[in-house]
Amino acid sequence: MIVRIMGEGQVRLDDSHLTDLDKLDDELLEEMENGDGPAFRRTLHALLQEVRTLGTPLPDDALEPSDLILPSPDATLDEVRAMLSDEGLIPG
Repeated sequence: MIVRIMGEGQVRLDDSHLTDLDKLDDELLEEMENGDGPAFRRTLHALLQEVRTLGTPLPDDALEPSDLILPSPDATLDEVRAMLSDEGLIPG
């Protein structure tokens, strides 16, 4: 699967990692619902770091269709709310 981190690029990630990423996504949703900005920021950074760690970056000149699009590390709580559907960032 190809994951795009907005403002950074694309990463190839094995589908087997989705379960672990979904846990962080669930935490992120809960923190957004509670309006907990500091916890949201920590979890967003943890989610992005997990994708970076588990995935393999694609070359900057590669442009593959993205299966998932994640917000940039500096995205605000309101910007991420606007990106979300009821399922969160990681479809479960």
